[in-house]
Amino acid sequence: EKSTDSSKTQESAMKKKKQKKTKGDPKTGQEEESHTCWGCRFPLLFALLQLALGISVTVLGFLMAGISSSLLVRDTPYWAGIIVCVVSLVGFVMLCISYQPDEKTCVQFTVKLMYFLLSALGLVACVLAVAFAAHHYLQMTKFTCDTILESCQCKLDTADPLGRTFVYQDAADCGSLTSMLNLYLLLQMVLNLIAALVCLSACFVMWKHRYQVFYVGVRFYPLTATEGQQQKV
Repeated sequence: EKSTDSSKTQESAMKKKKQKKTKGDPKTGQEEESHTCWGCRFPLLFALLQLALGISVTVLGFLMAGISSSLLVRDTPYWAGIIVCVVSLVGFVMLCISYQPDEKTCVQFTVKLMYFLLSALGLVACVLAVAFAAHHYLQMTKFTCDTILESCQCKLDTADPLGRTFVYQDAADCGSLTSMLNLYLLLQMVLNLIAALVCLSACFVMWKHRYQVFYVGVRFYPLTATEGQQQKV
């Protein structure tokens, strides 16, 4: 009888330990939170990168617009930088909202959805900026330019009289204009490509955080657990 009573007490103690592990001890949670880095919280790193890249792209776009007044909006992608800056601001707002599991608050769900959608929009804008900058850069490598009446006139094919002429206003020196534009276009391609990768990573992490794991892992995990139980039996 004593052995049965001791075995029952051991089983009850084991059950209580398991329940404590499943429910979670607040002290252990506080210890785990103290070991984690506050700067490693999800939106902070992405928001900081997006803010730095967005400001860089915006400033560089306005500098390109100041070189010549005839440059098109697609050739000065400050609009892509502004979108990325807005995405980073939404990320900072999401960082300030207290986290609740399963998105129980409407504000938290709305901000997370806005951050995901704006990150996708920033990804599209940065990819378009890279495409426009690459196209313009390839054209400029084939230009032959002449300075005429304080404007730089460039042609792709000088032998073709009906060929299109590209005119850059407010440019007294074609050599300095082409070299500066080539440098700015290369920088725009690099910065927008990095910004696009950051926005893509943010979208992936948001999706991963929402659905936790891939469906394959969820399906195979109970199968392995049941097989282990069958072997023990």
